Amino acid sequence: MSPPRAIDARYEDPVDLIWLATARRLGLEVVRASDAYASWDGQGTLTLAKDAEFDPDDCLAQMILHELCHALVEGPEGRARMDWGLENVDDRDAVREHAADRLQAALAGRHGLRRILAVTTDWRAYYDALPEDPLADGDDPAIPLARAAFAEATEGPWARALEAALEATARIARAAAAFASEDSLWSRTE
Repeated sequence: MSPPRAIDARYEDPVDLIWLATARRLGLEVVRASDAYASWDGQGTLTLAKDAEFDPDDCLAQMILHELCHALVEGPEGRARMDWGLENVDDRDAVREHAADRLQAALAGRHGLRRILAVTTDWRAYYDALPEDPLADGDDPAIPLARAAFAEATEGPWARALEAALEATARIARAAAAFASEDSLWSRTE
């Protein structure tokens, strides 16, 4: 019998690596836990559920992107508050959630990732109903908030990191799409 082989490396999902590194680059430490789906402590730690808690069409990248969208919509003041200063026990912050959803659709859509990096939970129906241009004129009060956050996301201090993460994710998505089965999320690259 041969001696056990030494294992000196471990597999990591490449898209997870991209978004975990992006979060770190932007000053967020991502911690995985079973006691929260998504929670921001207002001091630099973003707690996200473990993969077993996700829906089959969810991924760590989409969760990190969504929380970054909240951070952009809420601005520096919201970033200093627990859960970006938002409540999810009722609809009082629905407009702000919708703004984050619109921002996520706008950012992901520019790279053909709108379906792959879609929002999750009860907000998905709103997200899926958004027009092709989620920042286009309309009467939704979330639009001005999303537009301001989009300007920050594409021109502000986080712009380079976000663009690099989205571009890298899009490259992986395009490569994977060629091999993906019809029911795979990777087949949803636009």
